[in-house]
Amino acid sequence: MRTSPALRAAALATTVLLPLVGCSDGGDGGSGSTTPSAASTAAPTATAGKLTSQKLDWKPCPAPSAAQGTSTSPSPLPGGTAWECSFMDVPLDYADPDGRTIELALIRAAAKGRDRRIGSLIFNFGGPGASGVATLPSFGTDYDTLRTRYDLVSFDPRGVGRSEGVECSDDETLDARYEKDGTPDDAEEEKAFAEDQKAYVADCEKNSGDELRYVGTTNAARDMDLLRQVLGDDKLYYFGISYGTELGGVYAHLYPKNVGRAVLDAVVDPTQDALESSLGQAEGFQLALDNFTADCAGRDDCKLPGATSQEVQDWIAALLAKLEKKPVPGLGERELTQTQATTGIAAALYSKETWPLLEQGLDEADGGNGGLLLALADSLNGRSEDGRYDNSNAANAAVNCADSKQRFTLEQTRKALPRFREASPVFGDYLGWGLMSCTGWPVAGAWETPDVSAPGSAPILVIGNTGDPATPYAGAKAMAAELGKGVGIELTYKGEGHGAYNGGSACVQKAVDGYLLEGRVPESGTVCR
Repeated sequence: MRTSPALRAAALATTVLLPLVGCSDGGDGGSGSTTPSAASTAAPTATAGKLTSQKLDWKPCPAPSAAQGTSTSPSPLPGGTAWECSFMDVPLDYADPDGRTIELALIRAAAKGRDRRIGSLIFNFGGPGASGVATLPSFGTDYDTLRTRYDLVSFDPRGVGRSEGVECSDDETLDARYEKDGTPDDAEEEKAFAEDQKAYVADCEKNSGDELRYVGTTNAARDMDLLRQVLGDDKLYYFGISYGTELGGVYAHLYPKNVGRAVLDAVVDPTQDALESSLGQAEGFQLALDNFTADCAGRDDCKLPGATSQEVQDWIAALLAKLEKKPVPGLGERELTQTQATTGIAAALYSKETWPLLEQGLDEADGGNGGLLLALADSLNGRSEDGRYDNSNAANAAVNCADSKQRFTLEQTRKALPRFREASPVFGDYLGWGLMSCTGWPVAGAWETPDVSAPGSAPILVIGNTGDPATPYAGAKAMAAELGKGVGIELTYKGEGHGAYNGGSACVQKAVDGYLLEGRVPESGTVCR
């Protein structure tokens, strides 16, 4: 079964979600690691030495690799402009800028007119773990207006895709992992869950141990400043989505004087620790589910039973309970389990456009056909139709655990579960058990929460969506405040889905385009619908 490109693109632009990669920035937790992250060993604004003078060799893009997650080369843009790809060398360790280097994969589409060209607009689509090289072309037409004055540029951050992509478990092992119960109910299931987490971490250390301490957000921000210089820009022009907003905030903190114009859309709250962040996501996905079920209950043609939003949700909860006891046939020989069904529901809540798929998938699963919900889950897990996984979830775990100091024990996780269940009856356990995703990681995290204060920076446009499930609306206000007075410019979109610029609001697009193309800074507090 084919999954819509829009859903796959939305899934790539996620923040921390899945239980196996649910570790996010936080404070001190339980069992720690012994190897420090490289972010704590290099100078705050470490330089890249002689690499600033390297020349990029742009060529037609090859077909993406399995780690990048798509199968075909990007098609030309309207008007015939072709996508070009290249590689840039960066220091593995910025504390040793003249030592070992690694390659970052890059992609660009040239600006339409050179006479009014401002520079390169660099995109990061989130995750962490999303391949910018694979994702940017799928959004190319959405950013066509911005290409009137910018080269559109993205990259695979270190550890992602073709940029020394982190490797953990093989495809067969991942299939088995995702089929297991991600919400244990008793001591035996808890033991199996913990053992599975331990085995996954061991695979990551075995296959990518030498690189794990270098893949954190601080080094990604340093890479972006090197990219800015190599592209020939005096200032950074940036569009960060989801986790890309955290990356942009960290960049602004490290290099405030280098910020030109920057947009942060679908904003991660930089003030929340791992527990608060995960609870916020539980509340965010519950809000999205509330909106979906209210829409369904209000339509005569909804396939799901229930006259009210709560009745529809009760039916969904009952379906998930049935799937825990008895999975239904999915795709090929694979079955739809309770955990996979919950993942599929979450995937479809990223965009209102995929609500019809969610409705259909739930109805079919109740009838014994779990194919559609499993396909939705695959889209978020990074699994292609041929059974190969991209490395987005492996990179997600590696980056999050290199960033965050917090490590949760089994007992700490159990203690937190009631708060998660209160936040969301459907997603509470699912996200609560995700707190253990960094437990046992071989690299110690760099921070409790990221510092994004950026005194002296140019204004940065921060956009929050009131209906965003993955990065709840409150994060935008927190980010704007942390960036500092006169730096964080808050814009609110009263809509649904993850992100705002591509949400269909002419008001949002006009504000963003005016800012990036002409330098018109919106009034902070502007509200769009």
